[in-house]
Amino acid sequence: MAAPAEPDVLHALANVTPEHIRYTVTRLVDFRTRNTVSSMDTDLPPNTGVTAAAKWIEQQFRDISDGCHGCLEVKTDTFIQPGDPAPRSRIKAPTTITNVYAILRGTDPAQASRMYLVTGHYDSINSNVFSNWADTSGFAPGANDDASGTAVSIECARALSRHHWPATIVFAAVAGEEQGLLGSSHLAKLAKDQGWQLAGILNNDIVGDDTTPGDTLRDKTRVRVFCQGIPATATPEEIKRTLDLGLESDGPSRELARVVTSVGHTYFHAGTFRPILEFRLDRYLRGGDHLSFNKQGFAAIRFTEWRENFDHQHQNVRMENGKQYGDLLKYVDFNYVANVARLNAATLATLASAPAAPEEVRIVTTSLDNSSTLRWKPGPGTPSPARIDIVWRETSAPDWQIHQQVPPGDAANGSLTLPVSKDNVIFGVRACNAAGQCSPAVAPMPQR
Repeated sequence: MAAPAEPDVLHALANVTPEHIRYTVTRLVDFRTRNTVSSMDTDLPPNTGVTAAAKWIEQQFRDISDGCHGCLEVKTDTFIQPGDPAPRSRIKAPTTITNVYAILRGTDPAQASRMYLVTGHYDSINSNVFSNWADTSGFAPGANDDASGTAVSIECARALSRHHWPATIVFAAVAGEEQGLLGSSHLAKLAKDQGWQLAGILNNDIVGDDTTPGDTLRDKTRVRVFCQGIPATATPEEIKRTLDLGLESDGPSRELARVVTSVGHTYFHAGTFRPILEFRLDRYLRGGDHLSFNKQGFAAIRFTEWRENFDHQHQNVRMENGKQYGDLLKYVDFNYVANVARLNAATLATLASAPAAPEEVRIVTTSLDNSSTLRWKPGPGTPSPARIDIVWRETSAPDWQIHQQVPPGDAANGSLTLPVSKDNVIFGVRACNAAGQCSPAVAPMPQR
């Protein structure tokens, strides 16, 4: 069900290079530590610490904006996180935290209010902190966790900023992730309070494909895409209805992840690189910045390398019993990160080019029959007439298996009847542009 590749997207992806990725990750490692709490240190050597890193990231976005004649609105979201003396607190004293982001406004006035955001966290820690969270003295390179994800965000800005997209794209780098998703929580609340119409968030965290000599189980052709099923904001009644209908795998975040798989089929040759849907919020005992956006009611997903090496995460840099510990630059595969960046950029471009997802999607359940009538209304700013696709899959299938383009007359009427039993499949309705770039599908609710 992959759409044809779009020339503008291909041109943008051609500007993503491992050399750019290497430069970004290397420069972030050069700050020695990006521990969030180092923002309060007064005795750091010059050009080290998290504040210096934030200023550098901001300058990268400004330089990219200069290259596209000021197309980016570069902003900082700086706040004071209150201190908490509790034993398990990771912020003991009031601490300055800065998020950096750049906005590429959409060019279609009818669609520019719809926004898509890509992010990574630029802070880092080592194992010193687990005995003293206020200790920022040790080397914490954070090459993979998460300079790699920050590099994806910056590279997406570089690749997409010289093209025009109907909807708006935001490129972000957040701090405070290691202290409890503090930066992303603040940015997500800011977006909610300011009425950002965020239709999808792509979080990249640990996407460097740790390359440890002798590890034969890694797979450089895969990246995991973690996606929540039932929305975090669902009420008990909504959860019950979702489970009754068997739609626990069709929440907005999971439909966003399915767009990623479709984009992967379009822009990567078979066997070279592909996203793998992971039907859970995150890995065991771990969490990521996408959760902050999920909690505010936004669709958000996480990209993470296929096989992590925990000796190279949150570790003091050291040799111990002949084994190297630490999140070092030498373990990052820049070609792999470039592929992750291309996948993110292609997804952002596709979503920002497609119409808004349909609204009020319903399936008629007034009588017992073996056909299915679907109804919908166009999303905000949808061009008229819009192309509408009906997609469906067997109830046990993870991804869409069949799609059917709705005839123009039926699309205009917002209704189509199919000779397919609603009891045997999961349906979705999506809006597409003439080039075949489609919104996430929306699963229908029953209508009597």
